[in-house]
Formats: sequence, C-alpha cells, structure tokens
Amino acid sequence: MQRAKRSLFSLSLLGLSLSANLALANTTDLSALEQAARAEGQVSSVGMPDSWANWKDTWQDLAKHYGLEHMDTDMSSAQEVAKFAAEKEQATADIGDVGEAFGPIAVQQGVTQPYKPSTWADIPAWAKDQDGHWALAYTGTIAFIVNKKLVKQAPTSWADLRSGSYKVSVGEVGVASQANNAILAAAFATGGNEKDLSPALDLFADLAKQKRLSLNNPVVANLEKGEVEVGILWDFNALGYRDQIDRERFAVVIPSDGSVTSGYTTIINKFAKNPNAAKLAREYIFSDAGQINLARGYARPIRADKLTLPEDVAAKLLPNAQYAKARPIRDTQAWEQSAKRLPRQWQEHVVIHLQ
Repeated sequence: MQRAKRSLFSLSLLGLSLSANLALANTTDLSALEQAARAEGQVSSVGMPDSWANWKDTWQDLAKHYGLEHMDTDMSSAQEVAKFAAEKEQATADIGDVGEAFGPIAVQQGVTQPYKPSTWADIPAWAKDQDGHWALAYTGTIAFIVNKKLVKQAPTSWADLRSGSYKVSVGEVGVASQANNAILAAAFATGGNEKDLSPALDLFADLAKQKRLSLNNPVVANLEKGEVEVGILWDFNALGYRDQIDRERFAVVIPSDGSVTSGYTTIINKFAKNPNAAKLAREYIFSDAGQINLARGYARPIRADKLTLPEDVAAKLLPNAQYAKARPIRDTQAWEQSAKRLPRQWQEHVVIHLQ
C-alpha cells in the first residue's frame, strides 16, 4: 500500500516580505517559497515535455495545486545549456532537465542557480552537487526497443546487434545525452570505459559500413510509423513508447552483456524570470508525489528506497534481473571529457562511413 504522501509545504510563513521577482535562496521556509512562486504564476521549461518520464503529471499537479501555468520547449541537454548561456538576462526558460554529464558543465558555464529541496538528505551524495546546483531526480538504463513486426530475431545483447540484419537507430550522438549514453553503454559491454569509447565507436562504424545505422531518431512518432527497427534509448522512454503505441508490437530489453545506468538533473537558470516557480518545481519533483509521477513514466526515482510504489506502477517496470550487467558511471570526470570529444569522434569514425 502506498505510503502516505509527505506534505510538501508543512512549514508556516515566517513573515518574510517578498517581491514577486525576488528569488529565494536555499530555504526551509517552504510557505514563503510557495507564496513567491504563486506571485510569479508561471514556469517555462526546456527539455521537459509531457511524454518524457511523465512530466505531464507534474506540470498538471503544479497547475492544480499552486496555480503555475507551464510551457515547454523540447531540446537536447547540450541545447538547453547553450540556450541558458546565450540568452542570459533575456532568458525565456526557467528550468531544464539535462543528462548527468551536463549538470557540471552547466555549473562551469555559470548558467545555474542553486536550490536544495527539503528532501535533500534522501538524495545519495554521488547524485547531487554539494552546493545544490544540480541533483539527479531519476535514473535510466540504456535499453533496446525492437519492432517485432519488422525484426524476426530480436537482439538481447550488443553482440547480437553487431551480427544482425536490421537497421539500428541511436539518435543524435554528440548532442543528446540519451544518445551519448548509448555509446557509453556499448563501450561498457565491449571492453571500453568512461575514458575509452573506441570499442563502441568501432561497433557503430561496423553498422555504418553495413548500411545498418539508421538516421531516424528513435522517438515515439518514428516508432509508431514503423521507421525504427531497433532503437537504443533509455528504458523509461522505451517502456513508455511501447505502451503508448502497442505493448504487443514492441519488445524492450536491457542488453545482457552490459549497459549504463545514469540519470537526469534539473538545472535552474541563473537568469530565470520565474526563479521561485522553478525552485518550487524542483521541490515538488523531489517530493513523494513528484517521485511517483516519474515512476509512472517508467523512470526509476532517485528516492526509490524511501518510497512504496503503487502496485500498478511497479508492474510497468522491467524485472530487476535484466539489470545485472548495468552499472553507473564511476569516473564522472573522465566521462565528462569523453562526452566533449564524442561529437568529433562520431563524425570521424562513424558518420564518415554513411557518406
């Protein structure tokens, strides 16, 4: 049975006099934060569309309970950080959701502001910035999604992928965190690591030489149209797309010879026009209700050990046994540097064979 949800704003207003455009720093006065966010009345996000990790329910909850209007522009992690940096004081976005490697990059570029939610102590040390600039709200593991109507022998490993006859879609490598982590997952399975992605690049170069590397992005629209035979993406996206289109038409599997488990973090724009609404959004995302919303979107909440998931939500997820060979990023600094080099390496070692 679901644990009683923690009251998000249990503290009383301490009499702070706030103007609507004053951003509260890290604070335990959640009533004051709510008041300031209500005064702003809206929050604009990037990279947090309704279909990704069930952000839809969180935006609906924020509108219902706190009167926040919401608008999202979908884009990749790299594009989000670049947007914050380019717009500065002319910011059109308050908050974004980026892959784990992009949190420190955003901090280095000076485009974030800190906020530690009231559940901060529940977040593992490896999954957060000590100053509160970023913290993983959920994790995902790289998986395969297979259109069973187009692929007779569904792959269950990277080795299968190399020897198959179907086309493989991996997305925008060098741009999207999901695609970058697909390369890292392949490296883990083929003898590489955070410092050495060459085995994975060799694998995808082989696919390109065989004309089996598809340029179709493994998004829900392309899957639904039958334009993706095998896609490589986060498990939460794969499972969500499967159930959205046709549960019987697609198979989702974690590759048995290795994968990567990583996560996504919100980043609050240093120049946000609605900074308090953005901080309220982060507060809600890390609450019990917000974490369960993410689980309903097939993502694994970072506070999972503090939650009892509803039975219908737990039933949506893959068996734990499939994750036996998946592991987290252990050398974050090395992966950060590899991710920076990856766009050029992808072009030089893989894309060249598609021309």
